[in-house]
Amino acid sequence: MVAGESDEDETDPMKVLLPDEPEVEKRLTSADEDAQKQRLQDNHIHSIDTTVVIRQLPSQGLSFQLWPAATTLVTLLDQLRSHPTNSPLSPILSALSNGQDHRPLRILELGSGTGLVGIVAAATLSANVTVTDLPHVIPNLQFNVQMNSHIWGPHGGTVEVAPLRWGEADDVELIGREFDLILASDVVYHDHLYDPLLQTLRMLMGLEGADNKKMMFVMAHLRRWKKESAFFRKAKKLFQVETLHVDRPTQGSRVGVVTYSFRGKSQNFE
Repeated sequence: MVAGESDEDETDPMKVLLPDEPEVEKRLTSADEDAQKQRLQDNHIHSIDTTVVIRQLPSQGLSFQLWPAATTLVTLLDQLRSHPTNSPLSPILSALSNGQDHRPLRILELGSGTGLVGIVAAATLSANVTVTDLPHVIPNLQFNVQMNSHIWGPHGGTVEVAPLRWGEADDVELIGREFDLILASDVVYHDHLYDPLLQTLRMLMGLEGADNKKMMFVMAHLRRWKKESAFFRKAKKLFQVETLHVDRPTQGSRVGVVTYSFRGKSQNFE
């Protein structure tokens, strides 16, 4: 059984947002209303000795906040830069670079939210990254990208922002399919989006036709609902799903963030 598919108790997602700030909402008073509407968080990236500053807008919804799985992916990217041979992501990078030239890695992030993962990926991997989310999330995503635009430049990376609605073929055509790696964190929580997400992955990874692309999807996920097992059952019909890394449980949860790799069953990485 793939990790993350057992029947642990369901967890309220709001209790595991921003785990390093326990009981933060209880401490807010009327004098803190402005701080609640806009929250800045520093995220130090040790491997490049820099800090990514992210603006969160909690009052606007879950897409405007940092989730635990994003922190996990950032940590793994940081480790990959500083200790490449010992990182859980090393096999992914080796498989993608096998037989290719030394051009920059092309990365697409789905459901980017605040943009932290994509920004860090551009800097730590010297990659060309496209961060995406729903149209109403784009302004804050663009704000965070612009605020941190000085970070990836010295390392040779780039970051672009684009809207992408899951399951929409037109949006995929506008984004293109010329990517090596797809990243996502905490994108499996609304069950009505399971099929659109999988459909988008099918289109991006060349599973819709004869074109079998050498592309991987890496997803960090914190399990909250038993119903999420339905997503993994569907995903395993299309992809080889493997567990790359498991975090220790965070405060308020019985399970830790799990990072998975997905690749098409017929894809050849030899």
